[in-house]
Amino acid sequence: MSYFQAILLGVLQGLTEFLPISSSGHLVLAGSLLGISSEAEGVTFELAVHFGTLFSVLIYFRRQISRLVLSVFRPQMMEERKTVFYLIIGTIPAVFAGLFLRDYFENAYESPLFTSLMLCVTGVILFLPYHIAIKKRELKPSSALLMGVGQALAILPGISRSGSTIVAGMLAGVNPSRAAEFSFFLAVPAIAGAGILQAGELSKVDHGLLGQYLAGSISAFIFGLVAVYAVLATIRRGKFQYFGIYCLTIGLLGLIYFSLQ
Repeated sequence: MSYFQAILLGVLQGLTEFLPISSSGHLVLAGSLLGISSEAEGVTFELAVHFGTLFSVLIYFRRQISRLVLSVFRPQMMEERKTVFYLIIGTIPAVFAGLFLRDYFENAYESPLFTSLMLCVTGVILFLPYHIAIKKRELKPSSALLMGVGQALAILPGISRSGSTIVAGMLAGVNPSRAAEFSFFLAVPAIAGAGILQAGELSKVDHGLLGQYLAGSISAFIFGLVAVYAVLATIRRGKFQYFGIYCLTIGLLGLIYFSLQ
């Protein structure tokens, strides 16, 4: 893996982790095109760039996350404590999927054709809120659980984590901006948990590639911040479905290209 490849994949990860276009899907397709598909490079490099994007969320939402942590020790912070409770509920489906379906999900990362199909599914998902009548409601345990199911499905490459969780929240009636913020909060335990599950892969790291891994992680962090700003701005303007057009286009192109290989 060259520095150029590492930085390029880091930029892809940073932009696509929070934009609703599937970071895992783009990494699988780009990795296939660039010839970076071995488990030793692919899984451990993906782990490195995921931690880059994790720090993007921690930096952008540092005040809100600090209040959530403080609320664990301060009973008077009822609203923050309620959000922490919802985060626990929303994280359960991803924990279940990671523990019991991990091998199946990892095998899926070896198929760019399957990933292209899932990108098409993401494109369809992103159009759903604009074609279904929805009654507005506050975030509550049932909507948090539904968003968690969306996050669990996004373990599959090509299914956007941010897209599926935000759309799930919108379909449950949650305000789009609130759903987007909660989706970002859900990313913290999800990315950290994935890192713990894949920690064993770190023993396979080629120490000669540590510089490339660091370059990829830093670029993922920088462009992850850009993506957070972009998603929140897009949500406010009600233009979320444009990402659906993009996913359908990339997915269909991928299906055509990789079916001919």
